[in-house]
Amino acid sequence: MLKIDCSLMFDPVKVGEMAAQLEQVGFDGAYTFEGQNDPFIGLAAAAMRTQRMDLMTSIAVAFARNPMSLAYQANDLQLLSNGRFILGLGTQVKAHIERRFNMPWSKPAARMRDMVGAIKAIWHSWETGEKLCYDGEFYQHTLMSPTFSPSANPHGIPKIYIAGVGPLMTQVAAEVSEGLFVHPFHTPHSLASVTMPAVAAGLEVAGKQRDQFDISAQAITATGLNEEQLQAATFSARSQIAFYASTPAYLPVLQAHGWEAMQPEANKLSREGKWAEMAELVDDDILHTFALVGEPDSVAAQLLERFEGKVERVSPVIYAPDGAVLTSLLEAIRGRQG
Repeated sequence: MLKIDCSLMFDPVKVGEMAAQLEQVGFDGAYTFEGQNDPFIGLAAAAMRTQRMDLMTSIAVAFARNPMSLAYQANDLQLLSNGRFILGLGTQVKAHIERRFNMPWSKPAARMRDMVGAIKAIWHSWETGEKLCYDGEFYQHTLMSPTFSPSANPHGIPKIYIAGVGPLMTQVAAEVSEGLFVHPFHTPHSLASVTMPAVAAGLEVAGKQRDQFDISAQAITATGLNEEQLQAATFSARSQIAFYASTPAYLPVLQAHGWEAMQPEANKLSREGKWAEMAELVDDDILHTFALVGEPDSVAAQLLERFEGKVERVSPVIYAPDGAVLTSLLEAIRGRQG
């Protein structure tokens, strides 16, 4: 059955309580996002307030960190959650890596492949006691003394999911990780024509079968229990689509629909800070191509039609979500799943 996840976009003070509520309602998983708060601290709070649902970073910015620090953080969260943690990694974009985090940027797909290889080599050393000797293109780890080596994790090593938009990163995800986070800025057509062929190529390189790999799709969603909520959610969805469209890294999705001319126009407005004008670029055709829009039962039907049988997990991305709306949407999805 398709698993339904939910965002934990809340500060660390509130995230534990919210995670417990989401689990009680019946969500299969919850994830933190690296925005205004550290994604790992929030998940630590969530791990101590939940017992069942999977807990994920979606995403933690990989290139703002190093493989060793990520290996320790993930191992600790796997312990805290009793084996329910998934390490979700993404690249962010060059400007943020270099100018916000002051870290190096180059060849992101190759660097991500190397980072995952390094993390797994570190975990292997901890699990087996073998000497750590990883010599990659970007990362080298050759020192691990007993004082700093954790015991083998009783819950096993965590899964790693990688966020991908373009075909290169998506193929890397299928090659070296256990799952793919499909970015919210996607459409059914881009999923079929860009994402899935890249997944197939990566699995073939790695010698893996499709059932050995998870795909988790995040879907921009606009829903509400009344007209006022729905209108506000729809504006938020338009704004988010426009924001993603302004970013050159997401151009392949627009190109799949012949909408690439939208990118420089949205980018120009974003540099000028004209956020309302950006949202106006998203007409109804673009809105409904990207987003799930309508009352909860309608959105539930759209979600299952778009994703059931194609991916393993789905997260309706609702900006500034209301607890009653989330509950109503999940109930509608479960009712249609039977």
